[in-house]
Amino acid sequence: MFLGLLEAMIDRTADALERAGNEIDQISRDVFGKKKSSAKQLQQDLRSIIEQIGAKAELLTMVQESLVSISRLMAFHIAPNGDTTRAGRDARQLVKLIQRDAVSLGEHARTLSSKINFLLDATLGLINLEQNQIIKIFSVAAVVFLPPTLVASIYGMNYDVMPELHWDFGYPFAIGLMILSAVLPYLYFKKRGWL
Repeated sequence: MFLGLLEAMIDRTADALERAGNEIDQISRDVFGKKKSSAKQLQQDLRSIIEQIGAKAELLTMVQESLVSISRLMAFHIAPNGDTTRAGRDARQLVKLIQRDAVSLGEHARTLSSKINFLLDATLGLINLEQNQIIKIFSVAAVVFLPPTLVASIYGMNYDVMPELHWDFGYPFAIGLMILSAVLPYLYFKKRGWL
C-alpha cells in the first residue's frame, strides 16, 4: 500500500511537470513571439510574463524538493531488511522503479528550471532593450535641441556690438540658423539609423 501511494505520487508529479512544461513553452512563445504593441501594453505583458515565470520557478522548486524527499525515502526503504520472499523481491523491484522514475523526473525538473532561468534572462533583456530605446530617444532629443539653444543663447545676449541686432534680416537669420542647427543633427541620426 505504501509503495502504491508513492507510485501515485510519482505519477502525479510527472503530470504536474508535463503541465508545467507546456505552460513554460507557452511563456516562451509569448516572450519571443511578441508583435509590436504600445509601450504601455508591452510593459504590462512583460510584467505578466515575469510573474508567470516566478510562479513556475516556485512550482519547479517544490517539485524538486518533493522528488528529493521521495528518493531519500526510497533509499531508506530499500535498505536490506532480510525479506527474501517473492513479495519482498517484487517490492524491491517496485522501489527501484520508483527511484528511477524520481531520478528522471528530477532531471526533467532541472531542465525546466534551466529553461525558466533562460526565459527570465530573456525577458529582463527585452525590458532592458525597451529602456535603452527610451534613453536613446531622450539623448537624441537633447542633441537635436542643443545647437538651437546655443544659437538662441548667443543672440539673446543683446550686446550693442552684435551687428546682427541692427540688421533688418537678423531675426529671420537667427531663427533660420536655429532651425537648420536642429534639422541637420536630426537628419544625420535618421541617416545612421539611430532613430
